[in-house]
Amino acid sequence: MSTQSESPRVEDADGIFTIRAHDNCRGWNGIRYRQGLSGKNIGSTGLSMNVATIPPGGVAKAHIHDGFEVMLYIMQGRVRHEYGPGCRKTLENAAGDFIYIKPGIPHEVFNIGDEEVVAVVARSDANEWDRIIDYDRSSE
Repeated sequence: MSTQSESPRVEDADGIFTIRAHDNCRGWNGIRYRQGLSGKNIGSTGLSMNVATIPPGGVAKAHIHDGFEVMLYIMQGRVRHEYGPGCRKTLENAAGDFIYIKPGIPHEVFNIGDEEVVAVVARSDANEWDRIIDYDRSSE
């Protein structure tokens, strides 16, 4: 994927918004995000959606979603979530799995496969990353 900084073009068909296939990405916390829809580009007030990729061996460092829900659909690859207080619990997911993460759950995500992880990510927050808090695994 490209590391282009310009945002993809949004088409507005009288209230139905479209972003056509593109390679524009943003990096955050060890993950690449294909830019999707959010309050920043379509004026959404309660949702955002994009596509996340994690390279083989990659890690999305421990964090908490502050006051918003996240749903994911894994299209490709395998991940291990370490979650809960101190991130001591584990759960593995693979392509075809749907995942829901409640607000406030500390978690760290590891790509445990030999291929890139690709997942559709939907948030109940139109601001995408603005309310994600780093989490210190040794704090609990």
